[in-house]
Amino acid sequence: MQKPHILVPIMATQNGTLVHPAYFLLVGIPGLEPNVHFWLAFPLCFMYALATLGNLAIVLIIRVERRLHEPMYLFLAMLSTVDLVLSSVTMPKMASLFLTGIQEIEFNVCLTQMFLIHALSAMESAILLAMALDRFVAICHPLRHASVLTGPTVAKIGLAALARGFVFFFPLPFILKRLSYCQTHTVTHSFCLHQDIMKLSCTDTTVNVVYVLFIILSVMGVDFLFIGFSYILILWAVLELSSQGAALKAFNTCISHLCAVLVFYVPLIGLSVVHRLGGPTSLLHVVMANVYLLLPPVVNPIVYGAKTKEIRSHVFFMFS
Repeated sequence: MQKPHILVPIMATQNGTLVHPAYFLLVGIPGLEPNVHFWLAFPLCFMYALATLGNLAIVLIIRVERRLHEPMYLFLAMLSTVDLVLSSVTMPKMASLFLTGIQEIEFNVCLTQMFLIHALSAMESAILLAMALDRFVAICHPLRHASVLTGPTVAKIGLAALARGFVFFFPLPFILKRLSYCQTHTVTHSFCLHQDIMKLSCTDTTVNVVYVLFIILSVMGVDFLFIGFSYILILWAVLELSSQGAALKAFNTCISHLCAVLVFYVPLIGLSVVHRLGGPTSLLHVVMANVYLLLPPVVNPIVYGAKTKEIRSHVFFMFS
């Protein structure tokens, strides 16, 4: 049974009082019975364990194996670190919701989770772009690869990805706090996203809509365009190779990265299109959001572990 909503007046303004709820209510997956949610918690816990062990294994293997201290693997370690944190931000709370049925999440906790989800997604997008740059230089300009992507350069790219994700999305909690929430306080997902929180407001959200559209286009949109452009140049260079075997070998080094790009961007683009169309949040919104946030941390270590000989051999050695 849902608890009564508690509204807390936060700040007096010339136009009245901003009203913030003490907590939001997370729905989970709309339309499913509580007992179905309960059983879904077990595969979710398995996915979280798989994401944690897989990404942690990749980070540790790259950390201890000096042969893997190359740009491609260093970027992979960054990607696994982001996936590790992202899965820890979303999956435990989601599993707790499914297992216990406790829907409440405090207002400030919800805003913090929302900021971390969006900021980490931006960091992952930047790292995928850096990995595309690494593959472009390695295939199109192999003689310059070592001089272009040096250790300090890789470290600066990682710091830039971290800083960009933080700076662009840091204002989100504050522009949400300037809104009043005097309607329903039910978030139609298993976690807090900006779009859903914004829809609960009964005040003007123009600033939120414009700012989020700007950062989506200037961050994820620009990254996706540059990744696509990089692969056009890579494909052009591969097709110009005289040996078919050499061409296949060169392009084979990109397969894992292409899988990571598709797993990340296809649900993101679909989710953005569905949100832009407007209307009430449907089951399609929720499923796409779950795929967008839950799938990459699970799939990425499996794909890279299967396709990367050095990582695969270390995993086999650990289990043997």
